[in-house]
Amino acid sequence: MKKKIAIIGSTGSIGTSLLDLVDPKKNDLILLTANKNYKKLLNQAKKYKVYNIIISDLSSYKKSIIFNKDKRIKIFNNFNDLNKIIKKKLDYAMLSITGIEGLLPTFKMISLTKKIAIANKESLICAWPIIQKELKRCKTEFIPVDSEHFSIWTEIKDKNIKSIKKVYLTASGGPLLNYKPESYNNLSLKKILNHPTWKMGKKISIDSATMMNKCYEVIEAKNIFDLKYDQINLLIHPDSYVHAVVVYKNGITKIVLHDTSMKIPIFNTLYNNNESFISSKKLDITKLNNLQFQKIMKKKYPIIKLLDLLPKKHSLFETLIVTINDYLVNLFLQKKINFTDISKFFFKYIKATEFKRYSKLRPRTIYDIINLNKKLILNLSTIIKY
Repeated sequence: MKKKIAIIGSTGSIGTSLLDLVDPKKNDLILLTANKNYKKLLNQAKKYKVYNIIISDLSSYKKSIIFNKDKRIKIFNNFNDLNKIIKKKLDYAMLSITGIEGLLPTFKMISLTKKIAIANKESLICAWPIIQKELKRCKTEFIPVDSEHFSIWTEIKDKNIKSIKKVYLTASGGPLLNYKPESYNNLSLKKILNHPTWKMGKKISIDSATMMNKCYEVIEAKNIFDLKYDQINLLIHPDSYVHAVVVYKNGITKIVLHDTSMKIPIFNTLYNNNESFISSKKLDITKLNNLQFQKIMKKKYPIIKLLDLLPKKHSLFETLIVTINDYLVNLFLQKKINFTDISKFFFKYIKATEFKRYSKLRPRTIYDIINLNKKLILNLSTIIKY
């Protein structure tokens, strides 16, 4: 019997990579979604014979109604329509919408699928206790998609978490690895966006350059695997060949590696029972003999100092971090602030008196996070001067 699957965010890099891997003989695509890219979404629906799509941007939704020539395709504009589309639990859903906008669809999909692969960082950073509770309530299997977390999950999924002494997440060092900090503001936007080992969107490329993406991944690892922050370390590894290192209390250390391709973790979230196979490169002995692990220098990546400020217990502080960083990265991409202003302004505002209280407040529902995000954006627009 074919697996029934949905891809929430099918026009982005994760979604398109997953579509490349879908075997139509084994899978039946029930739903694809996009925010604004309605032309690409409709082409995907036509190619893969998908008859339900959601376009969340209202203007794009209206244009899609006119543009669509295949009347078999039902076009929806709201994730509140999920229950109209999905009548019976799916076998698999990929959640790859970026940003806080992906939080509500992620939460809603948990009850509608047997297995959920989550690539939306904000769900795992800002709302993990809420997401985890819903996963347990719905008896839905969860698999992380990020290469680092997928690698850890692959290694420890059948083991007792208490047997783990420490985990290491690797970082390529991003586009600025070989530049001195004093030169950052003189670099072109093109150079800062030029990631050496991964093909990324603009936002995540900037987060890689500042190393904020690794701060996010530490928070995710702590949440997903129920670790303490002092059990998680970061290592720079320029080749991005090793994705995680797990150190056990019995003296054994295991390295998890794979090709620098997101298709490998994506493939394994869909086919994780030896039911299908993916081609990969031969073991790269040259890279193994030259791993070049390095410690992360705070002078080079000052945003890493955030890890010393994280509260031990989950709170709305995580939403504060995400919102302020998103806001500042957007300003940088609009060329309204310099690259080094991102970390400078970031620490100024997370330490601001009006924001300190959020580290003591715990989100109870998804809407606590969504509403705070909106409120913070309004506040930031009035207090940030550039």
